[in-house]
Amino acid sequence: MVMSAAAATAGNTFLLASVEMPPPNGAKNICAKYDWACGGQVKASLGVEQELALVKKINTQVNSSVKPASDRGQFRSGDYWSLPTASGGDCEDFALLKKRELVRLGVDHRKLLLATVLDRKRVPHAVLVYRSDRGDLLLDNLTNDIRDWRSSRYIFLRMQNPQNPRSWVGGFQQG
Repeated sequence: MVMSAAAATAGNTFLLASVEMPPPNGAKNICAKYDWACGGQVKASLGVEQELALVKKINTQVNSSVKPASDRGQFRSGDYWSLPTASGGDCEDFALLKKRELVRLGVDHRKLLLATVLDRKRVPHAVLVYRSDRGDLLLDNLTNDIRDWRSSRYIFLRMQNPQNPRSWVGGFQQG
């Protein structure tokens, strides 16, 4: 079991995983490729409201500045995790860029977790989970709204482990 005692008492505000899992195929080398994606030095913390405003700003900024482009069209691959190119990016590329920018601006990397889901149409999708003091919120390239994970109606498959972002967890309580 990978959930902490504190997380277990937090109810359904946080995604609670029950098993360790391998990362998605395209994310296997993400920590080696981008050191900020899985670790790094934690800077001085931002205030709660300041941090949330920054998260909202970066989500909207990235969503409006990156053109949607498939991995197949750009890389001739079905699953290639990277930062967006000049041609654009797909969902995990949006999530990676959001994480990089937020870490660069002072948000603790341990609060920013890459995750894979099945969206409302049950299509594989990637989002960035922001572990706020109010619970887990989603940064999604499909909307500028920052949503609570429960209201997304997504099925969560796996996510970077909040205790160790170099590993991944799954088996979420969907409550």
